[in-house]
Amino acid sequence: MDPQEYKYYRAHTWVKVEGNLARIGITDFAQKQLRDIVFANVFDDSEMITAGTALGSLESVKSTSDVIAPIDGKIVEINAKIFDNPEIINQAPYSDGYMVLVEIKNMEQVEALMSSAEYAAMLDQAGK
Repeated sequence: MDPQEYKYYRAHTWVKVEGNLARIGITDFAQKQLRDIVFANVFDDSEMITAGTALGSLESVKSTSDVIAPIDGKIVEINAKIFDNPEIINQAPYSDGYMVLVEIKNMEQVEALMSSAEYAAMLDQAGK
């Protein structure tokens, strides 16, 4: 089950608020769809991420998928662990497998994201 205190974006990413910072990663559903993740990339050509645009990508044995930013923010930390051990995203998508830590630009964006229950309902409606 997805952590209750996190917020969720329709593109299967999550946000964990930590003061004025947000930790961002992919959901358990997303990592299960990708299966064995073999490569992780965070686009570092910009310090800023914009909601609805790719902040990075993940490659699995079956496909490559963009990771879509759920909110606007300034990247303050990239999780370097995922570069050497991308499988950590499969093993711990809600903790050690996060992608980035960002300074929240607009708290209203965070508040507008889905709750765990709303995200589960979205998956149910989609038949997933």
